[in-house]
Amino acid sequence: MQNYILNIPGKQVTFLDNRFYQTESGEFLPSVTTILQAYPKDAGYFKWLKEVGEESDNIRDEAGRRGSVVHTLTEQYDNGDEVSLLDDYGRIGYKMGEWAMFERYVEYSQRFQPEIVLSETNFINQDLGFAGTIDRVVKIDGKTYLVDIKTSNAIYDSYWLQLMAYKRLINAAYGKNVIDECAILWLNAKTRTNGKAGDIQGHGWQMVVHGRSRSEAKDWELFEATHKLWLAQNEAMRPKQITYQLTHKK
Repeated sequence: MQNYILNIPGKQVTFLDNRFYQTESGEFLPSVTTILQAYPKDAGYFKWLKEVGEESDNIRDEAGRRGSVVHTLTEQYDNGDEVSLLDDYGRIGYKMGEWAMFERYVEYSQRFQPEIVLSETNFINQDLGFAGTIDRVVKIDGKTYLVDIKTSNAIYDSYWLQLMAYKRLINAAYGKNVIDECAILWLNAKTRTNGKAGDIQGHGWQMVVHGRSRSEAKDWELFEATHKLWLAQNEAMRPKQITYQLTHKK
């Protein structure tokens, strides 16, 4: 999702608040990931916070940056662009961890040949009261998967709530259930093999499918509860927009 608007004649750029999406009528709706900030943290999170101390913000920001970089690389690759480790000056343009995760995505694509139905697509629904950007909807071996790409060190419960919300957005847009499976394509997995027959995984990456040990209905119920909690906490929140001049001359 582009989070800025360029006004070339007016020589201005306006950065939009990416916590919100705007409907055609002008209403602002929170993103799914914004809503999930109200989801309670478990004991493991507070243990980690205690261990890393003041570095927690830097670690979080770096993880977010890494995820954004890898997402951009996978999107460019799926668009048919040639993606290079080297920049125009022959210098390495990415961190090795980022490029390693991208190579895992390439392996997944080459081995399983997913047919991409949707990529980086926005869905906004006033009736549901939220919006989001879908990473991928793909078809593999006749099944339609809603896929969210993750580069984190672990798979957290909130990820499944995120997918259940995305599934609701997609089904509402199409007026029927079009998703067979919801899955996380985890590019930072601890896997060392290609797994068993039927598994979609490789060394360091894995597609983890929802529903084998979890209930979709329960996760949707938890997302709805989190949505209500977010609304109660943020009733007066409004999106921020910051405008800067494109150029300056003394």
